[in-house]
Amino acid sequence: MAALLAAVLGPELAYADEGGISVWLPGTYGSFAAVPGEPGWSFATLYIHPSVEAGADVRFPRGGQVDLGIDGRGNLFAFGPSYTFEEPFLTGQATFSLLAIAGRNSASVDATLTGPGGGMVSGSRSESLTAFGDVIPQLTLKWNDGVDNYMTYVMGLVPVGSYDPDRLANLGLGHGGIDAGGGYTYLDPSTGREFSIAGGLTYNFENPDTDYQNGIDAHIDWAASQFIDEHAHIGLVGYAFQQLTGDSGAGATLGDFKSRVFGVGPQIGYKFDAGETTAGYVNLKGYYEFGAKNRAEGWNVWLTLAFSPAAKKSE
Repeated sequence: MAALLAAVLGPELAYADEGGISVWLPGTYGSFAAVPGEPGWSFATLYIHPSVEAGADVRFPRGGQVDLGIDGRGNLFAFGPSYTFEEPFLTGQATFSLLAIAGRNSASVDATLTGPGGGMVSGSRSESLTAFGDVIPQLTLKWNDGVDNYMTYVMGLVPVGSYDPDRLANLGLGHGGIDAGGGYTYLDPSTGREFSIAGGLTYNFENPDTDYQNGIDAHIDWAASQFIDEHAHIGLVGYAFQQLTGDSGAGATLGDFKSRVFGVGPQIGYKFDAGETTAGYVNLKGYYEFGAKNRAEGWNVWLTLAFSPAAKKSE
């Protein structure tokens, strides 16, 4: 059970930092985040539907301009393979993944300001974009000690996605970033209880198109669940996001612009056989956001489908 569910890696999604949205998408990690999986190839697909907004009195920097009253919707996919090595590395289990992003993103603003005096250059405006996003490589190490499981990871972001600083809707970030952190999972098969927590820090490189560099971000994702039979589990998920250092560069017209947001919601997961040597897992979770600062808030829904090598049966 643990080997199958832990095979689902948390794909990362990225949007433009200057719009008040971070490289790290809060909620990326969930249940079984630190549990080792079975060696071999796995494939995961994640669908996420975010719906966020901010009032007309909330300002967001974008490409040297300032947007007022942001409203955003998305139908986004992250997908790609991962490979778990059989030979131990630093006494742990190593997994390398490479994920891509694609989908449709829509955004609107009440008004756009420009210049040191804040002169208005446009009224309400809406845009939609269907395209590919950035590419995300990640290396994860996991260790197991009875009911205790530990994890560390490092990921990068290669800015090859569709991006234009003059657009409201983008699927590319416009610059690179590095995120690293660790996590812990308590999993007791005898009781079916599980708790996971993972956290990390994000360093953002400067956006060369706008001379804008986002500050260092801190994030924590957590999840708790209970198995109701050998296949299904239900529980809660949540996250906390806080920017630690301010934004900088010539394009940071609103100063340090530190952001934060919190989220919490329900989850349900189900594991199933997908063949003699393949196991499947599907998970549905949703988050209601609150406590946002310098960041749009709302709700988002995640649907994950993953296939991985089945756990070896004991003789």
